[in-house]
Amino acid sequence: MAVLLAMLRGVNVGGKKVPMAELRELYSEMKLENVRTYIQSGNVIFESKEDNPEKLAAQQEKKIKATFGFDVPVVIRNKKELGSVIKGNPFLNEKNIAEERLYVTFLKEMPSKELLEKITVPSGTSDRFEIIGKEIYLYCPGGYGETKLNNNFFEKKLKVDATTRNWRSTNELFKMMQE
Repeated sequence: MAVLLAMLRGVNVGGKKVPMAELRELYSEMKLENVRTYIQSGNVIFESKEDNPEKLAAQQEKKIKATFGFDVPVVIRNKKELGSVIKGNPFLNEKNIAEERLYVTFLKEMPSKELLEKITVPSGTSDRFEIIGKEIYLYCPGGYGETKLNNNFFEKKLKVDATTRNWRSTNELFKMMQE
């Protein structure tokens, strides 16, 4: 059984209401085991015999749309991948980095090399990012609420679905996957 994390993009903000109790029930109905959620932003940890993230995400997106009536992109990572995200944050090697200003944007799939080469930080900001694989590590000294480097920015520039979690939540989700 694979331990997996599904991160739903944009739930419980902007009118896409998804109660976590109903979400856990929905995942259990899909024959996924040991289903747990973390906070109200659409983080679901589960176990599955199926370990193909694309197949699982497609099934979950279809079921969520049928149940709640709207499209929600689902980004899936396994325990090993999330562990690599935790170990690979390049900003943790720098001095004077405030961990509460670190974020990770999880891309649903690899963007094209051409688009990756073109993306740059908008002028007039001290925010920074580094893309490693399907993750974008962010350092936003002014906080995520003030950054131009949000989901919409990366989705538009890279033409892939994405969802962002703060560093504390990312670490907590990894701990939960190990339980």
